Amino acid sequence: MKKYSKNEQESACTTIMVGSKMMADGSRIYARSDDAKENKATTLMYYPHEENGPNEFEAFDSPFYCDDLPKVRLAYSALERPYLPGHWGEAGFNELGVGMSATETIFSNEKVLAIDPYVENGVAENCIFNIVLPYIDSARSGVKRLGSLIEKYGSAEGFGIAFMDQKETWYLENAGGHRWLACRMPEDKYFVSGNQSRYRKYEPKDKHNYLASKDLIEFAVKNGLCTEDNFDFHTAYSLESDNDKTYNYPRVWALQKLFTPSVKTNVKVNDYPVYQTADRLLTVSDIRNAFRYHYDGTQHDPYLHSNPKEPYRPVSIFRTINTHILQVRPWLPKEIGCLDYMAMGMADLGLFLPLYQGVTDYPEPYMIGETYSTPDSAYWTFRKVMVLGMMDYNNCAPIIKEVYGQLERENDQRQAEMEIEFQRLYDNNQPIRAMEMLQEFSDRLLMHALDVSRDLLEILFTKLTAKIGQEYRFHGA
Repeated sequence: MKKYSKNEQESACTTIMVGSKMMADGSRIYARSDDAKENKATTLMYYPHEENGPNEFEAFDSPFYCDDLPKVRLAYSALERPYLPGHWGEAGFNELGVGMSATETIFSNEKVLAIDPYVENGVAENCIFNIVLPYIDSARSGVKRLGSLIEKYGSAEGFGIAFMDQKETWYLENAGGHRWLACRMPEDKYFVSGNQSRYRKYEPKDKHNYLASKDLIEFAVKNGLCTEDNFDFHTAYSLESDNDKTYNYPRVWALQKLFTPSVKTNVKVNDYPVYQTADRLLTVSDIRNAFRYHYDGTQHDPYLHSNPKEPYRPVSIFRTINTHILQVRPWLPKEIGCLDYMAMGMADLGLFLPLYQGVTDYPEPYMIGETYSTPDSAYWTFRKVMVLGMMDYNNCAPIIKEVYGQLERENDQRQAEMEIEFQRLYDNNQPIRAMEMLQEFSDRLLMHALDVSRDLLEILFTKLTAKIGQEYRFHGA
């Protein structure tokens, strides 16, 4: 079996969490970009409920193996890598309306890893989602299940994992091979992370807001990582390096500046608040825009200045394979109240599409994707738009953003109208018809997105053809 390895620069994501009192509509948000490698396609998958599900899981691309899965496997949706079927699920909801996203890559420091190193055949990003989400009935139970897996099998790498349900959102950060800390997201704050552990405070007696491995503090004190009266999770367990100053700090600084411009912070100093208050209530549109951010219009904007060597790493980068915004609206039936706004590829030149928890099937193009371009894959259709856009960003990006921006606004309106009708049918004891309508709506919306994208490809291709024609005229006298 191939030895599992993970390149830091190919596995670097950005995370945003928002509490319900910080959102204008009272929903809760967990969102993340998967910044891997541009040819790693994302597909949409749905796995049905199984009363006698598989009891073992063997990873395809790492040594991880377990044979103690619970008997009942709940139905769940997944953003998946098609060359690893049933593996490397990234985000989705299960049939009970519990959501999960995995993972935000983070790193433990050298002192911790010398004492409690990562475990080569331990749990890793390629397996966590699929051995946790189908077996949990709440966000809190998700934390406990993952925590027990870390303690039993060890962690193969550093990661941050989110869980959300109708009542709360939790985020877990691991530390070294066998330790972890999870915190309940405050409802009146937001949280951003860029490939660094962000947690600092831990109150062992406050079980309502904190869960952790039993010896988290004791282990750190015993091994000289901190003193007993001055425990700081980040200082004790997490990595700080020169690379963070341009790769990670700027993203946290920029997103906090985007949401809270009234508070001035230093981009070069890692003392940003773990949880911050936005200057105004946020919307899903604000979260979409945040994932499209690339220091727009400033000296650090790599696309405006055609500068691929820009030292400040943007939030939105070309090698992103998907961005997902998990939203829970507990006042609605979970079938429409839990949804994932998902954009395949680079968010800046991408289109966010709503994936409802109640949908149990997807159009075939969305379930197809190789590591090379094919005409029948939704992922590669969206990726082609991005490639053409990046060939002449300053002239082509505005066209893409106008077309996709208009479609997102139209989809938002279509969603609102559909949800009213779904609720009416639901309240009138017509759940089957409501579900049929939801599935029809999803299929129609997803296929229309491809039609719009294919038309956009022709517009961009025509524009780039004219541009090249002007550059290489060679006409006679």
